[in-house]
Amino acid sequence: MTLLSGAPNTRDLGEHVTARGERLATGRAYRADSLVRLTDDDIAVVESWGLAHVLDLRGGPEVATLGADRLPTGPVLRALSVYDEDLDIYALMTAAIGSGDPDRQAELLGDGRGEQLMVDMYRWFVTHPGARAQFGAALATLADPAGVPVLFHCTAGKDRTGWLAAVALTAVGVDREAVFADYLRTNTSADQSRALLEGLRVRGLVRDVGLFAPLIEAREAYLAAAFEEVDRGYPDFATFVTAGLGVEPAALRRNLLA
Repeated sequence: MTLLSGAPNTRDLGEHVTARGERLATGRAYRADSLVRLTDDDIAVVESWGLAHVLDLRGGPEVATLGADRLPTGPVLRALSVYDEDLDIYALMTAAIGSGDPDRQAELLGDGRGEQLMVDMYRWFVTHPGARAQFGAALATLADPAGVPVLFHCTAGKDRTGWLAAVALTAVGVDREAVFADYLRTNTSADQSRALLEGLRVRGLVRDVGLFAPLIEAREAYLAAAFEEVDRGYPDFATFVTAGLGVEPAALRRNLLA
């Protein structure tokens, strides 16, 4: 069920159950895509959630281009930009489409370059101190009794939002299979992006829409790359959360489990 018509990739983390059979509390943490297109009805729904915080993981250029969040009064909006200009997927798509040149698009995204950029970005989420600091600040909000209810989002609700959700779910004890399933659910809300690309193809701006698929789809290999970096750099996931992100998993469990 779509919670917000203007942000179709919104869902409540409370639907999950840990490997030990503990259920996450509903109404504590929501993940979403951009809140720029929320309708008036959506605003009323968000208001009913009584959010304490909204965490915007988008980069400054995205906010400047796409616009600020539409929100009801009440929640504190925190800008926690997870952004690197060398890994700017939105800018890359804009440049490729804007060129209108099939050869340029193939040069930017062909021969596996799109997939490799995505894998590199997910590894960067784990290895870059600045990225870890922002994810850590977001996770600390989820672990703070005064921080919830909280909604966190980026542009598509896929990559930065997907990794933060995967970290939170894993830290409280949700098994890896369920974490990946939650991540891949984003593909059910990617139809709008696919329809947009098909429209661009019809208009002659894009010849091979498949070149853009790696950028708009959630793929298991991307999330796996982030988990691989955790395994490479830390003795276990709990240590990554504690030492890498500065949050105690026990605090997350106390705050997010029912």
